[in-house]
Amino acid sequence: MKKENYSVLMSVYYKEQPDNLRQAMESMGAQTIPTNDFVLVCDGPLTPELDEIIEEEQRKFGEVLNVVRLSQNGGLGNALNAGLQVCRNELVARMDSDDLSRPDRCEKQLALFEQNSDVCLSSGTINEFAENPKQPTGRREVPITDEEIRTYSRKRNPMNHPCVMFRKSAVEDSGGYKETFHLFEDYDLWVRMLMKGFKAANIPEVLLDMRTPPDIYKRRGGKQYAKDMLAFHQWMLRKGWSSKKDYLIGAVPHAVVCVLPNKLRKYVYKRLRIK
Repeated sequence: MKKENYSVLMSVYYKEQPDNLRQAMESMGAQTIPTNDFVLVCDGPLTPELDEIIEEEQRKFGEVLNVVRLSQNGGLGNALNAGLQVCRNELVARMDSDDLSRPDRCEKQLALFEQNSDVCLSSGTINEFAENPKQPTGRREVPITDEEIRTYSRKRNPMNHPCVMFRKSAVEDSGGYKETFHLFEDYDLWVRMLMKGFKAANIPEVLLDMRTPPDIYKRRGGKQYAKDMLAFHQWMLRKGWSSKKDYLIGAVPHAVVCVLPNKLRKYVYKRLRIK
């Protein structure tokens, strides 16, 4: 397969665990088709331990690693926009600072883009793990075809954001990342891209191992989370992207789960970890 150039876009902030950052960066360094442009955005000042990891990785990656330092923490969306501006390639692979990309992740995604010139957005299946990636605790699959992705997006996020690859020009044409809907920056961007008519496709194979703590259900619950989620779905409804039926079937049940007591929400999440 023809070797393609692509950029890696990652953001890190002071709460990240140093060893997680090292492993995440090294998983991208071990790709079967290596990147020639790794953009790491430091979202505000970091800890000395994180800075030490970045210095170590800078020596390994050399000029490939471009570290962008922001003076203060401004949120994930703002950090990714800052990084996207300096990405040198049209194809950009998103990567979180605590996950592990499979070695052939980018090779598979590059092949998809090469074979489908009209596709502008893609992700794939991810395995979740708590401590050992060889002992998965869950699996998240996503719809595959553009039609399936569009239908699914009206109720739930159709992409696994930690392993997304996209065309930079399409993201910029859609307005880039925004902080309008807290914790839904990625979902918001994908929907705006689909609204603009950009095509999407997902790969039905595991591309990434996602670090998911056992208490993830606590982070995805509470009245504020439910409020933010409903606000985003109401925006889709106002824009005519989703219907009242989509809202009632997708958003309302999700909001109910968000405000359940932790013990009940834990049970629901455990039952839904596959998909």
